Amino acid sequence: MELVTAWRPSVPGIAEVFHAHFVDHAYPPHVHDAWTLLIVDEGAIRFDLDRHHRGAAGASVTLLPPDVPHDGRAATGDGFRKRVLYLDTTVLDAGLAGAAVDRPGVDDPLLRQRIHQLHLALDAPGEELEAESRLTLIRDRLRGHLGRHATQGPPARGVAGGLRELLDARTREGITLVEAAALLRCHPGHLVRSFTATFGLPPHRYLVGRRVEQARRLLLSGRRPADVAAEVGFHDQSHLHRHFVRHVGVTPSRYAAHGGVPKTLPSAR
Repeated sequence: MELVTAWRPSVPGIAEVFHAHFVDHAYPPHVHDAWTLLIVDEGAIRFDLDRHHRGAAGASVTLLPPDVPHDGRAATGDGFRKRVLYLDTTVLDAGLAGAAVDRPGVDDPLLRQRIHQLHLALDAPGEELEAESRLTLIRDRLRGHLGRHATQGPPARGVAGGLRELLDARTREGITLVEAAALLRCHPGHLVRSFTATFGLPPHRYLVGRRVEQARRLLLSGRRPADVAAEVGFHDQSHLHRHFVRHVGVTPSRYAAHGGVPKTLPSAR
């Protein structure tokens, strides 16, 4: 059975807390606009990150950078149970992204324990100061693992980067390929090929993923799915429903209904 609990805590730097148990659900290639800090409590996950085969399980911690395509699926027929923190880009520097792509898995029992403790603090009303303190320790430890491999930032992306900026600026209303090509002064076919080769997924999938990300935030703030669909750029509620289930694993209504603090959390390892 697919189970999801998600909520937005009142802790600066944490955009969303996401707990899930999946057996059959497989994530399509997508990107997030936040850092994904993941621990697996049961089972194992297989995923591709920037077209490299990776995995997550047991005592390891997984950190996925923003704007880098990845997918995900259970490594066995038993499924997996995971806890995720989506961290704002203010928490970790953009220069760490390359190191996270090269080394998404971190074998650090203390780091994993601190992440578990942060989830417990986020589950306890009135413990925002503890949560902020634990997040600071986690951030510093992640920087210690990845900082020595940091770069000076992503390289120039040419017309592909220009198209991504257009899609980010016009997520709701969208943009036609012909219009984008005219603005960027290149052939539409070259634009699609360049974007796909640079970012690992075609422009239309990138745009759908951005809309789903925005829908998640609005649903957790209490907005109705029908209103959210129109606000983020989907044609109607059924259009949102189809893509949301594919990306998140549950319907928008169930996702919104399960928003809030989970009743139970797994014990420490």
